[in-house]
Amino acid sequence: MKNNTINKEEIEKFSKIAEEWWDPKGKFKPLHKFNPIRISYIKDNVVNTFNLRRNKQPLKNVKILDIGCGGGLLSEPMKRLGAEVVGIDASQKNITVAKLHAKKNNLKIKYFCASPENFKTKTKFDVILNMEIIEHVDDVEFFLKKCSNLLRKNGIMFVATLNKTLKSYLFAIIGAEYVLNWLPIGTHDWEKFVKPNDLTNMLIKNKLKLDSLDGMKFNLIKDRWSISNDKSINYIGKFIKN
Repeated sequence: MKNNTINKEEIEKFSKIAEEWWDPKGKFKPLHKFNPIRISYIKDNVVNTFNLRRNKQPLKNVKILDIGCGGGLLSEPMKRLGAEVVGIDASQKNITVAKLHAKKNNLKIKYFCASPENFKTKTKFDVILNMEIIEHVDDVEFFLKKCSNLLRKNGIMFVATLNKTLKSYLFAIIGAEYVLNWLPIGTHDWEKFVKPNDLTNMLIKNKLKLDSLDGMKFNLIKDRWSISNDKSINYIGKFIKN
């Protein structure tokens, strides 16, 4: 087993377009469209699981680790919801962009260029976000093990990724990259997609049990994402640490 989950080709790919993170019409346009549903899903699940107050800052004092944070597209909304946020990413360019954007918006977020296996911290987090990241790392099982080590007992880990199905190949790669040009060609490698059962089994080994699993679907007519029963392309899982 490797002791490093960083895939240099993947890091280079995202580093090249790092300056576009906050451009809603740029290379990360699909993520900007994706963000509202991700934010509400995380917020609602954290509030319900930890019995938090529903106010302007429902995540106040919740310690969140955003793994593969990129330019901070999820870290910043989590901070605005009151959370104490730490973001890590293996691309120094991504971290530089994230730091600058947070500073510009007066948001105190701690960002580090690191991956879970080389991130030095004594903190055990309440919530870990693994959003659209596991399909870009080497050795997913080792990656998830190191993530689990950073989560406190009864903490929540959210994992959002792509299912390994024919439909996901047709829609997420052929459709999104080649036909609709939503994503740069080569963004995804179907061989790295993970089936929900495989993900669940890997996490069970690391003391995380599945709490809920939902599909995420894009409506072309409404031009927005919604939570769905259809997990054949995008799905998100909520796991609780034993």
